[in-house]
Parts: sequence; C-alpha cells; structure tokens
Amino acid sequence: MPVELQIIRASEFVRLDPHELLDFEASKQALQAIARACLKRGVCQAIIDLRQLTTPAKPLFTKTELASLVLIFRDAGFSEQGRLAILYRQDIHGGIRDFAFISRLRGMHVQAFTDFEAALQWLSEDDQTATETRKGEIPISISKPQREARRLPVRSIVRRHKEKKCGPGVHNKRFVRPYEQ
Repeated sequence: MPVELQIIRASEFVRLDPHELLDFEASKQALQAIARACLKRGVCQAIIDLRQLTTPAKPLFTKTELASLVLIFRDAGFSEQGRLAILYRQDIHGGIRDFAFISRLRGMHVQAFTDFEAALQWLSEDDQTATETRKGEIPISISKPQREARRLPVRSIVRRHKEKKCGPGVHNKRFVRPYEQ
C-alpha cells in the first residue's frame, strides 16, 4: 500500500537564540507552520527525525513545554486520522517517550522509534490492519459489581495478661532442664 508522509528533520524546526540556546517559542512556531502545511497538503502521517540532535547534558524541554508541543499537532489536525512517528537515537532524559505518552493521552496516534524501518512499517499500517492483528486476542470485559460489598463486623481482641506460667524458676510440662555437667 502506498504511503504518503512528511519527514520533519530537527534542523527544520529547532531554533536557537544568539547565545546558542534553544528558543522554544521560535521552535514552536516553526513546528506549527510545518504541521499546518502537512495537513493543507492532505498528509496526515509524519516522521519527526531527531537522530541528528546531540544529546544534551540536561533536558531541553519541561513536561509543560512537551505538552504544548503535543497541542501544536493536535490543533493542526493530527488526532484521529493522523499518525506521527518520532525517530531518535538516544532518549537519556525520557523527553521523547514523554512526548509520545502525552500525545497518546490526548488521543493522538504517536509512537517513538529508534529504527527507521520500524517507524515506516508502523506508519504504513492502516487501522484495519491493526484491527486484524488483534482478532486472535480475547477481549476481557470489565463490569461493575452487581451489589455493594457487605461489611463485616470487626471485634477488637483484648488480650489479658495473666500470671506467667513459664519462665526461669517455673516448672511446667514443657520446661526442659539445661544439660548439667
């Protein structure tokens, strides 16, 4: 089946300020323009290729910034009909996997990959193929209990201290004298 997709390289949307630090707002606007252009052309599948980025010493994006990047794609229309694959080399800080997780929470089809061929294979699957592979699975229905759980009475147990029945100097049936030499 032919696949029409957009490959978005990091160099196309990552913007730096004059001090060579990440300019989040400029990067966000560039990514927004790319996402809108994809959907204007009718392309609803894309690969974001981050393999050329060097791994920073600390995370580039906070969780809030990642969530706002997710909203860019969702607002552009990459939700129900679109798929977004993220290619990466290393994810030491977990930002890429967080982006994919937040996207799935927002109803988008996003998956992170380290292998280009696996990403392309995932993008080329349509929803019918994904459904057919699940046909062998057995659905598990989750239902609410029919009635409330019955509360059982709990009695407190109070132990009364009685006189000691065993101990040093007290003889009873279980007391064994130590070995005498």
